[in-house]
Amino acid sequence: MTTSKTPVPLNRTARAWRAEPLANSPVDFHRSLPGYAPTPLISLPEEAARLGVKSVLVKDESQRLGLPAFKILGASYAIACALSERFGAGEVLRLEALAKRLDAEAGLSLVAATDGNHGRAVAHVANLLGLTSTIYVPPGVSEAAKDAIVAEGAELVELNLTYDQVVAEAAKQSGPGRLLIQDTSWKGYEDIPQWIVDGYTTLVEEVDEQLADIGVDRLDAVFVPAGVGSLAQAVVHHYRSSKHTPALFAVEPDTAMSVTAALCAGRVVPVDTGDTIMTGLNCGTVSEIAWPTLRDGIDAPITVTDSQALAAVADLTDLGVDSGPCGAANLAALRVLIADDELFTFSGLGPGSVVVLLSTEGKAANPQGNGNTEGTANREGIQR
Repeated sequence: MTTSKTPVPLNRTARAWRAEPLANSPVDFHRSLPGYAPTPLISLPEEAARLGVKSVLVKDESQRLGLPAFKILGASYAIACALSERFGAGEVLRLEALAKRLDAEAGLSLVAATDGNHGRAVAHVANLLGLTSTIYVPPGVSEAAKDAIVAEGAELVELNLTYDQVVAEAAKQSGPGRLLIQDTSWKGYEDIPQWIVDGYTTLVEEVDEQLADIGVDRLDAVFVPAGVGSLAQAVVHHYRSSKHTPALFAVEPDTAMSVTAALCAGRVVPVDTGDTIMTGLNCGTVSEIAWPTLRDGIDAPITVTDSQALAAVADLTDLGVDSGPCGAANLAALRVLIADDELFTFSGLGPGSVVVLLSTEGKAANPQGNGNTEGTANREGIQR
């Protein structure tokens, strides 16, 4: 066993904090999309036994509505909400209804900044609606990821800037005929990021239904990749407004610890980021709308190294789960927690615990981060 070398901010009141449920669930909208089906919730009994808990369950987002990541849930819902509002509709219109109305509005385009999956999702929905799109990317995005964005019909613009700077540039390039669909927020730009967050709720609503289907009535911990914090915001809001009150852990690379820094400082503070194979999590600033929810509802952040994430990718592959580094980082974080005395005691996990890991992408979503590694390197000596 080990003790944390870097202090981890622990919120001992997180599980008691409560949020108001969403007024409108996005599930019905997502069910109307072509090809919709709940993604699998996969049990890993070997890993549960190894780690000394009852169940480890992986929500596998490697195939979501034809794309290799969960981002399409937020992008599709936010685009539908934004366009429905633009047309003065009193409800969120389905894509086929929006496409008909868009026939009369020539020249509208969608704009986004991305390090891969969000931009591809925006481009995919734009293509479904018959719209053009422009996607801005920083250095480090793989050629395969860029090719996938272009294959969706988007114009791709590469900028030699950090991710946060690319977001700012995309915002500058947007306007009345160029609608910005971004998953981070700032003062004056909150509605679309919030709709993206709301769209992600479908993922955890599916988890609840799948747990009930297999007769599981308790949930002890959920691990979620952080990035700018949008998915983490959705997960925290959901579980702090539902019957389940699990411990919630935000997972991020040790080279991009924006959530950890914010929780330590008590406010959003930009951090310098370094290279990481977890490209979707390489974000230096927490979304402003996510911050209050993360501050009050996250039990703790957990950082992982590239080697730990790669080991988890390899082990999940051996167990039949398609997970890229951002998704596999959750398994790496669970291993870090189990191996750390303070975190393990704080978590309350034990032999009867049920743990859900939100694997947000398949390997196809992040081709440069899936190299070979010693998959069993972090397995020994962590069972309690």
